[in-house]
Amino acid sequence: MTDETIQPESAPEGASVTSGPDVPPDRLAINPRSPHFDEAKLRRGIGIRFKDVVRNNVEEYCISEGWVRVQAGKSMDRKGNPLTIKLNGVVEAWYEDLGEGAPVAKA
Repeated sequence: MTDETIQPESAPEGASVTSGPDVPPDRLAINPRSPHFDEAKLRRGIGIRFKDVVRNNVEEYCISEGWVRVQAGKSMDRKGNPLTIKLNGVVEAWYEDLGEGAPVAKA
């Protein structure tokens, strides 16, 4: 045996990537009171594709469970927070600061 290390092959373009420094987290929210809020990751800019449509109104997402939360119109709850609805489907996420060839996280 030799002491050579085997480098993992990079994922082909458009392939699913599940971990790494350039892959968004499985679950992320924009509400600072949420346990899934991460300001540093949000500052990088995250692109979300839900059911093959790029969305820019997502409040929270979970890739592994396959859902996004979006604001339900202009309705607010009694504490002044927007009411959200949960939509189920295929979710893909990527960091927008990486440009065109960014790794995409999807289930």
